[in-house]
Amino acid sequence: MTEARAHFDEALGALVVSGIWHADAASALPKLAGKTVRILDGAGVTQLDTNGAWLLLAAARPQAGDPMPELRGFQPQHLAMFKLVAPHSAATAAEPEPRSEGVLEFTGRGSIAAWGHLVGLLDFVGRLSIELLTLMGNPGRWRWREFGAQVGTVFVGAIPIVVGMLFLLGVVFAYLLGDQAQQYGANIFVVDGLLLAILREVSPIIVAVLVAGRTGAAITAQIGTMKVTEEIDAITTLGLSPLAVLVIPRILALLLALPLLVFIGDIAGMAGGMLVTQQQLDISYFMFMDRVADVLDLKTLLVGLGKAPVFAIFIALIACRMGLSVTRDARSVGAHTTSTVVQSLVAIIILNAIFAIMFVKLGI
Repeated sequence: MTEARAHFDEALGALVVSGIWHADAASALPKLAGKTVRILDGAGVTQLDTNGAWLLLAAARPQAGDPMPELRGFQPQHLAMFKLVAPHSAATAAEPEPRSEGVLEFTGRGSIAAWGHLVGLLDFVGRLSIELLTLMGNPGRWRWREFGAQVGTVFVGAIPIVVGMLFLLGVVFAYLLGDQAQQYGANIFVVDGLLLAILREVSPIIVAVLVAGRTGAAITAQIGTMKVTEEIDAITTLGLSPLAVLVIPRILALLLALPLLVFIGDIAGMAGGMLVTQQQLDISYFMFMDRVADVLDLKTLLVGLGKAPVFAIFIALIACRMGLSVTRDARSVGAHTTSTVVQSLVAIIILNAIFAIMFVKLGI
């Protein structure tokens, strides 16, 4: 058998090839960068398949706009191969020109995408409201078993990570505050700052972020996978509403679980702070708890807990809507899951900023 061979004739602008041209003959092609192939001479070719024909045409005309070379010396069956491959070779070999996107174009594209998400969310809320009104008129259609299962998944499964995260944040905050307070002899006021930070801001935001990344992404992936496997179509065929079966139990579960997780996070954060103040500032556990009883205002606790249901509703709405928006391919599930986490985090930050401004205006 004759191996594939090729050389470029500078004088004629001809790529002269011979031997057997199959898929593994690519290494026989010479470097043709900056050279124009006008003639493809195959008088010495003994065997040629579609892979070999594609290799030769891709080498002779690497860009879609390059002219077709003159085919010289090929046998009739080889010419038939070129005729079959030629319409597709340039399109597959050509690489698209890199195009830089300007700032205005990037901003406009992002604004349109954000507006589309907002409109889609409002439409989803409208359809969900109608479904809720329908369920209120027929309490027997509530999916209590699904609700219980979701509470177990959302609440019980998240307790360890919430406790661990808030405990460590309580340690960090107490250590940083204590390091500054020691310089002025105001050790006991570390308890005040710790309570204010943990209860009003840190615990609600961190717990919401953890739930968005853990539960929100899981909800989108679950519902999206059900759509890809046509399980949602099966639910509709049975005369059931996907909103009633899948969405509403998950929203109610998040609405119940998030405030409870925030409360658990408050306790874990204070426990972490208590440990540090005892070691670093020599404030005993009894002194810490006495100070908590003196300065803890019910308003401070309720401000943090009051944010949790709002965060829960937005996380649940975004996660369920993105899950139902998945198209019928696996790549869409991943893209929508990522979008759920991003949208939820943005919503949490914006809502927290709104709460901060509102509480300042109201003097809370």
